[in-house]
Amino acid sequence: MTPPKGYTAPLSPDGRAGIVPPPPWHYSGDFLIVEYRTDPGAVAALLPPELEPAAGDQAGMVAAIFADWQSCSDDFHELVDPIQAQYKEFFLVVGCRYDGEPASRCIYIWVDKDFAMYRGWIQGFPKKLGSIHMTRTFPVGKAAPHGMHVGARFGATCAANDRPIARAVVTLERVSASGPTINEAPMHNTRHFPAYHGLIPDVAELVRAGGYDREVTEVWEGPAELRLYDDTIEDLQAIAPRETVRGFRFSFGYTVHGGTVLAQHDKEALKP
Repeated sequence: MTPPKGYTAPLSPDGRAGIVPPPPWHYSGDFLIVEYRTDPGAVAALLPPELEPAAGDQAGMVAAIFADWQSCSDDFHELVDPIQAQYKEFFLVVGCRYDGEPASRCIYIWVDKDFAMYRGWIQGFPKKLGSIHMTRTFPVGKAAPHGMHVGARFGATCAANDRPIARAVVTLERVSASGPTINEAPMHNTRHFPAYHGLIPDVAELVRAGGYDREVTEVWEGPAELRLYDDTIEDLQAIAPRETVRGFRFSFGYTVHGGTVLAQHDKEALKP
């Protein structure tokens, strides 16, 4: 008898029941980003030994990122079944260095669909379920910005476990000359899977995210507000904004098919 199969659980005779289809994965999305400064020591405490804290004017820099995504596997069946494609997420990215080169790392992230959470774990993103809402654009009517222009205002919120996580507001002022910088460096995350028996994880590795066919629209920037709330199981107040630098709004697309394993973490040191 042929065993059930699939890229991820649940396995089934035809392999289609899995939460996540096999890569490549194609992404198109709208981004709202607020860059800010916080305590450099609190950022350093969130990094594994293989990553060094950013130095100079990048020390303590964080990007708070809201994204409204549509994603598809290689047969694009999700386009006509959009509940399998559409999701939103909020994540915090810090600047750092790997082997002397600029890097970034996702330290916390919330997402509103199970397939996006599972797919994130595969890639090393520490995703949790949450509720995320973002201002949308439409070409007509008074209830939404008509694209990006001077004075357009965008808001976003994230909540999880009946608690508020974050709230952001960005008012567009001009086309950005530089765009956001913190999340521009390659993402270095940790694939961490606990053992079924015992406390030493089965998988604990530092990976660099892959990606190709990148496309980005014109990036707009402007003054921003950001609040991270305190009644959460994550210590967000340790990395709360000390200075809000700038906000950005743009659209972005790319494709992912694997990444690079850079190092094996010391599994013994990662015991809870």
